[in-house]
Amino acid sequence: MRALSDALGRPQDRYRTLHVVGTNGKSSVTTMTAALLAASGMRTGACISPHVWRWAERTRIDGAEVDPRAFAAAAEAVAAAIAAVEPGFEPGERITQFEAAIAISFVAFAQAEVDVAVIEAGLGGRLDATNVIASTATALTSVGLDHEEYLGPTELDIAREKLAVLRPGTTLVTGELAPEVAALARSVAAERDAELIVAPPLPEAALPGPMAPYLARNAAVAVALAGTVAPPLGEHGVAGALAHAALPGRAELLAGEPPAIADAAHNEAGARALAEALPDLAGGRPVFGCLSVLADKDAGAIAMALAPKLARCVCTAADPGPAMGRPGSRATDAEELARLVSTTGIAVEEVPDPAAAVARTTALAAEHGGVALFAGSHYLLRYVWNARRAQNSSP
Repeated sequence: MRALSDALGRPQDRYRTLHVVGTNGKSSVTTMTAALLAASGMRTGACISPHVWRWAERTRIDGAEVDPRAFAAAAEAVAAAIAAVEPGFEPGERITQFEAAIAISFVAFAQAEVDVAVIEAGLGGRLDATNVIASTATALTSVGLDHEEYLGPTELDIAREKLAVLRPGTTLVTGELAPEVAALARSVAAERDAELIVAPPLPEAALPGPMAPYLARNAAVAVALAGTVAPPLGEHGVAGALAHAALPGRAELLAGEPPAIADAAHNEAGARALAEALPDLAGGRPVFGCLSVLADKDAGAIAMALAPKLARCVCTAADPGPAMGRPGSRATDAEELARLVSTTGIAVEEVPDPAAAVARTTALAAEHGGVALFAGSHYLLRYVWNARRAQNSSP
């Protein structure tokens, strides 16, 4: 990634950068922070992942997906740089898909002359493709067990990998952390002579309306992070900016009948946060869940966290496919996922085809006056949005 950045003329050095790392909450903190900075009068970039429909979704400028022509120009520049640097690599080494995507964002932001870009890390931090920026501040949103095969078996191991991106003499903003992780954050900040800001909860007046508790916590981190490079907006200004920072698939209420909720919740901590929010989101109605979980995730822990809130569960397998940015990854088999869910004691059925599973869950919720919940993977949600789009456009 350093070689690629150098070949491109280090575009990420042409604007200020804020780095967002953490197990959960990265995309929402990144999106919210960018919205707050835009409300302060700055031209902003936001780099998020994964995407749903197009790679260009990962590169946002002033709150909107980058223009297709600008994205194409950035992609062409990165492709040329890759062709120039790869011959100098060791045998078997190459620029990865994710590295290329990050570089495209860096180039697009430079071409758009943004003042500041908020950069979401992909996996971990120390060895992540995003760790080539001279960040002004870093946000550690949360720490939980995920990607242990790469980051280590404990939350402290994972936190060390994420905190490794903190630059000396900058600022570290943290969300709610376990006591031992919070202690590590304090230690790393002190070692690097970095200011530590523990994001305080936001007053209700600073929120755009009712929010899932985990999104309110993420908003608090975003406000603190934005405050490292911009003056405070005040409660009214914060609420107005956050109202324009909705992110699909995070406690998302979908229009139509029956009511539906879409939430990626792709690890245990995410599932617990969703379970906390479900009673209010469902408004007292029974919840009929549809789950798909990638094979490298702890599907049993996700099921255990959500099961107490579900009346019934439909299990499916939504594979990412190469266009979604997870080469070689696959979903847990619907049969195996159903077996894991069944151990929690709730009624379960398997519907391997994701589109059919979405239809079945919707029918169950409609039949019983309930709410349909789609969770466990970003890659399930495109089937949900397709179905709702078709429903809303039908006569």
